[in-house]
Amino acid sequence: MRIREALAGAAALGVDRLDAHLLLSHLLLKPRTWLLAHDDERLAPPVAGDWAARLARRAAGEPLAYVLGEWCFRGLVLHVSPAVLVPRPETELLVDWALECLPGVASPDVLDLGTGSGAIALAIAAAATAAAPRIRVHATDNQEGALAVAQGNAVRLGLLVSFTQGDWWAAVPGRQFGLVVSNPPYIAPGDPHLAALTHEPPQALTAPGQGLDALRQIVAGAPPHLLPGAWLLLEHGHDQAAAVQQLFKDSGFLDVQSRNDLAGLSRCTGARWPGVKQFRSSPD
Repeated sequence: MRIREALAGAAALGVDRLDAHLLLSHLLLKPRTWLLAHDDERLAPPVAGDWAARLARRAAGEPLAYVLGEWCFRGLVLHVSPAVLVPRPETELLVDWALECLPGVASPDVLDLGTGSGAIALAIAAAATAAAPRIRVHATDNQEGALAVAQGNAVRLGLLVSFTQGDWWAAVPGRQFGLVVSNPPYIAPGDPHLAALTHEPPQALTAPGQGLDALRQIVAGAPPHLLPGAWLLLEHGHDQAAAVQQLFKDSGFLDVQSRNDLAGLSRCTGARWPGVKQFRSSPD
């Protein structure tokens, strides 16, 4: 099978042209430009077999990240599997906001609740290595499989993050932090968008109470775990900002604010626990 024939076969199966190029480039360890210039090259039998198997998975709707076994997030190449969500560009907004807060945190201890692949914690750790080397990053997840993926990514990338298994704050009893971030499940069960997410772990996607229960648990349980002036930053659904802001206000937080992603949708809401004011995040 020649490269052009392989790509034509992908098109016949309805696989997006870019996805097919990325997959074949990954298998051949060649850039996409090489494929275009060498489309008459034959695929070695082992590569052709791997290509056929992975192409079938993509044609069946499995996310490209799982088919590749890796995905890029803020310049980090992360191993991913169906045990974790595929890292998404919208979540980079949460990391950017956290990095703004780092210079003024009251404690070097930063926590990522429900880390999944470790994307958020590792992105913070990678940036802090140069910008704020005193920072210590901690991450939790209640799924053993997810923690295994995250720990593997930390080792492979050479980034120091401590991992603990447990449900939200129960994973860090008696601990206090200067900054906490989380991208918890926030899609309501039965939401029509779930039809396109059937390959991803449902426990990382959905939460009862119109998708707000996990967010509610995190905000309500936060006070004993936050140092004075600490920020709690949460990712949420595009239509949940007002509800999450109210959760913060009801729990006594200050400086409650939301931030929009590149599409202009409100994706993150954060607030500061009362106390000595170490840092004020600028609103949009």
